[in-house]
Amino acid sequence: MFRSPYADVPPVDLPIHDAVLGRAAEFGELPALVDGTDGTALTYDQVDRFHRRIAAALAEAGVRKGDVLALHSPNTVAFPLAFYAATRAGATVTTVHPLATAEEFAKQLGDSAARWIVTVSPLLDTARRAAELAGGVEEILVCDSAPGHRSLIDMLASDAPEPRVGIDPAEDVAVLPYSSGTTGVPKGVMLTHRQIATNLDQLRSAISAGPGDRILAVLPFSHIYGLTALMNAPLRQGATVVVLPRFDLETFLAAVQDHRITALYVAPPIVLALAKHPSVARYDLSSLRHVVSAAAPLDADLAEACAKRLNLPPVGQAYGMTELSPGTHVVPLDAMREAPAGTVGRLIAGTEMRIVALDDPGRDLDAGEAGEVLIRGPQVMKGYLGRPDATADMIDADGWLHTGDVGRVDADGWLFVVERVKELIKYKGFQVAPAELEALLLTHPGIADAAVVGVCNDDGNEVPHAYVVRQPTAPGLSEGEVAMFVAERVAPYKRVRDVTFVDAVPRAASGKILRRLLRERP
Repeated sequence: MFRSPYADVPPVDLPIHDAVLGRAAEFGELPALVDGTDGTALTYDQVDRFHRRIAAALAEAGVRKGDVLALHSPNTVAFPLAFYAATRAGATVTTVHPLATAEEFAKQLGDSAARWIVTVSPLLDTARRAAELAGGVEEILVCDSAPGHRSLIDMLASDAPEPRVGIDPAEDVAVLPYSSGTTGVPKGVMLTHRQIATNLDQLRSAISAGPGDRILAVLPFSHIYGLTALMNAPLRQGATVVVLPRFDLETFLAAVQDHRITALYVAPPIVLALAKHPSVARYDLSSLRHVVSAAAPLDADLAEACAKRLNLPPVGQAYGMTELSPGTHVVPLDAMREAPAGTVGRLIAGTEMRIVALDDPGRDLDAGEAGEVLIRGPQVMKGYLGRPDATADMIDADGWLHTGDVGRVDADGWLFVVERVKELIKYKGFQVAPAELEALLLTHPGIADAAVVGVCNDDGNEVPHAYVVRQPTAPGLSEGEVAMFVAERVAPYKRVRDVTFVDAVPRAASGKILRRLLRERP
């Protein structure tokens, strides 16, 4: 068993809104949130007052403890207000990717039993269609303004009493992001107030921020990485979060330059752009002190090239997963120069790890040997919503979460992720479940069978590659038709990038797809 070199941290038994904004009065007039495109800024005092007013209005509208509110928005300065207002009113927030289709959104609404939606006017049509498909939604609210819908802006004028909701941090679910886990379709990950608040404290000893630090939030708050690293963690410590709604390289670089960003928490595609794109040379990025990459594996040579170009310490990495609130490993900021190339970090405070043999999960391996990574700690999820069997498959009786990742640990405690046991595809840090795409492909009348695997494209990104068996009645079905069929029904990051027609999908006697054979095809 491997243990963290840091001292354990006690559980943080606070609602997440109090855990994050408990020092808002101390930070007062310091800038908390800044719109990176138009400069709109909110101080800590405003964030605290505004989210409380919105919470009062939500409670007056009928939001009660145990309700689920779907937050469907790109990054804006209003996103944190909506999130903390909902939890203060007693609701669980299920975050929805802003690029989700109406059909995908509807599945999440139905599975989570969400009664409320908060969205933005450009996404209103998708939200309305999803609500119609799912049923059970009482009201759609907007962060900005739209005819016929109540706005969070209007709610700031509410004179309703602030809700006083009894929250049990150890049991009550604060956020319900959706993850595919090690395999299968997306499932609701129940993360309690205690789990996500404690994870913030666990991370603080290795990665800290504070007044004067400026963090650029371009990765979506709807993703657990963005929610933790770009929203909850910096706001808890008095840093300034500069918000961008999407990644556009020129806008991103201009924001780093104009807002004098000090730290970047990104995914590998952004590291690639910083290392190689010619536009980088046209901007003054000298304010940057460090770059951390997570959400997907980062090539060690690419990390080195980025650091050299920006004249920074080596790009650090972090490791975790949605089911782990999400952090378990990070390269500490004060150890970036000494950390070995390619490591995803050391165990954070209060976290234990085992490396077990792939052919014998009961056999623990020593340093230097590669096996499946198992994690135990206070950040392990409560479970999958309504899926006790899937929860039991993920977390064993002794509380060890089986990550599905193959890793090895060196003698100094640095973890290296070698590959994944799991079938999940990671495209630019976003999860793509092969089973979800396969189920969709099989609804096409011209497809008899299908399998999807992840393959690396020329840019080093893992992309979905579909192997398709045509129906005898559809001999003329083309690659383009298959790709378009999927593209019309899923978010852009889930699109099938390559299609290969085969005579049969290789399967085991149990019916399980033998993806290894597909990956090994020439």
